Amino acid sequence: MNSSVAFLLASGALAVAQTALAQQAAVVEGVQMPAWVERRSANSSERKPLAIGMELKGGDTVITGAGSRAQVKLSEGSVVKIGENASLLINEIEPDSGGIFKAAMRVAQGAFRFTTDLLQKARRREVSIRVATVTAGIRGTDLWGKSAPDRQVVCLIEGAIEVGADGEKPVRMDQSRQFYRRENGQTQPVGFVEPAQLGEWAKETDIEAGKGAARRGGKWNVNLITAADQSTVLDTYDQVRAAGYGAELFPITVGEKRTYVVRIRSLPSKAEAEALAGRLRGKYGIAEPKVVS
Repeated sequence: MNSSVAFLLASGALAVAQTALAQQAAVVEGVQMPAWVERRSANSSERKPLAIGMELKGGDTVITGAGSRAQVKLSEGSVVKIGENASLLINEIEPDSGGIFKAAMRVAQGAFRFTTDLLQKARRREVSIRVATVTAGIRGTDLWGKSAPDRQVVCLIEGAIEVGADGEKPVRMDQSRQFYRRENGQTQPVGFVEPAQLGEWAKETDIEAGKGAARRGGKWNVNLITAADQSTVLDTYDQVRAAGYGAELFPITVGEKRTYVVRIRSLPSKAEAEALAGRLRGKYGIAEPKVVS
């Protein structure tokens, strides 16, 4: 077996084993590709495609491309949804700090939604989300926000938050559909958004049906390319992953013949798998992707 292929297969198996042994403070639950995670350490930076089941840690930045969405589940039960062309930095995350879940995140650009399901609202948490120069302190709630070059918005859907810009006294919002905004560096009076507009905002962070999104627990796969030629397989594998699609490499042995398949897993239905196959057909050396369960 080619040493590059062997290394990729072994690295993937090791990563899965290590993830299973550790508590996942934040895990990728859904991704409408293309999307990436940038992981920085003291001496290096690594960029890889966002993939279902991937654990996220302090210092990671989730980046979505055009038409992309991502959904991340936090260990205390909350969910962070990220819209297209967005960047979310997880500054720090502590699953259990003296019985309190603590996290600090920063949205440099794009839309996000932080939501907590009914059963988890009593959990103790200290979460702050920074939207450009605006910070929202969260105590178990549901909110939506967006950072654009000339405008920052934070809208309360349920619960209560304190939100304010650098150098200004925070304001408390505790009524559904209240929203805080800054336009061209100036804080505007807190107002109320109409339900129809809130519905439109929510669509910006919801994973869209029929766009080939992967979800945790999905049983359908797309085989992008199958070949015995290792250089061909690795070339497609590298291109697809660089483009923000979480492809994996698998060996297939029939008798004494070994081939390799580049596959994207965890599609929730045949229709979603076919949609993804259609998007990638004719790109990155992918001639005729196959949908399998």
